[in-house]
Amino acid sequence: MRKVALITGITGQDGSYLSELLLERDYEVHGVVRRASVFTTERIDHLYQDRHEPEVRFHLHYGDLLEPTSLRRIIGEVQPDEVYNLAAQSHVRTSFEQPVYTAQVVAIGTLHLLEAVCDYQRSSGRQVRFYQASSSEMYGKVLEIPQNELTPFYPRSPYACAKVQAYWQTINYREAYGLFACNGILFNHESPRRGETFVTRKITRAATRIKLGLQDTLYLGNLDARRDWGFAGDYVEAMWLMLQQPEPADFLIATGRCHSVRDFLTTAFRCLDLNWRDYVKFDARYLRPTEVDLLQGDASKAREVLGWEPKVMMPELCRMMIDADMSLAQRERTLVDAGHAVLVPSA
Repeated sequence: MRKVALITGITGQDGSYLSELLLERDYEVHGVVRRASVFTTERIDHLYQDRHEPEVRFHLHYGDLLEPTSLRRIIGEVQPDEVYNLAAQSHVRTSFEQPVYTAQVVAIGTLHLLEAVCDYQRSSGRQVRFYQASSSEMYGKVLEIPQNELTPFYPRSPYACAKVQAYWQTINYREAYGLFACNGILFNHESPRRGETFVTRKITRAATRIKLGLQDTLYLGNLDARRDWGFAGDYVEAMWLMLQQPEPADFLIATGRCHSVRDFLTTAFRCLDLNWRDYVKFDARYLRPTEVDLLQGDASKAREVLGWEPKVMMPELCRMMIDADMSLAQRERTLVDAGHAVLVPSA
């Protein structure tokens, strides 16, 4: 029997890579998308299949984590074997400006989904395996380096606080109701599909535009923050592996290597034979009220139990993103040269 997976947050970076992986493994994939007046499916448009085709294995459903009725309806229709909760308001800096909304989507939204999955499991008698996207931001003001699954949490943002609540809710449903539920504590993972407001993509997008004369300046905040950056395509494989184990457990996923924002800047601009110091300016608006200085993960448990290893490290990841954004910048350059106005990404 072909397995059926349901993904919330399917239109995001991780959702698109996970969809590809599951389709390659002959899954039937269903995704939850929020209704909007503009299209938000650009990361998964290449996976679209006309519903009139005979072998359709990719489906989208309108729903929202803040609308539990829609979640119950979708789960009842889809009858999933696996549920991956990737949906969130995931921008940390934005969470300081929208703390209530962030908490509702990340924490209460997860609770809505856990309840819907448990209700379906009880009524159908079928086991559902549940993956919760947890975050390295939960460690916040780190108490030990590197961090592992036993490191205490010290969240430093509304986003991180909400993720901690969702993390413990997932464990509680595992222990209280026997749900096969796993937390994946993923450290920073990037790709050419990363949103342009996240610092890594903001850097590669700006660097390529600067190289082609489309942009003059890049404004950034804290360059000393250090992160453990990996490739999203590697990390979604770990998500899948967690739900294939005989028993549910929580796993930390990271490369084990730490770099500063300044290191990433240097690598990105060096790919283009540029010196970032000639183009980057400081803007205090991009500082967080409470900063997370250093995140570095120890993924020993994932290596030993899941057999998972990161394949792409930061320098290769940065080059991958630069190459993709250079192609985008070249198309923009062509339009500008032809007399068309091009929207400049927010600085």
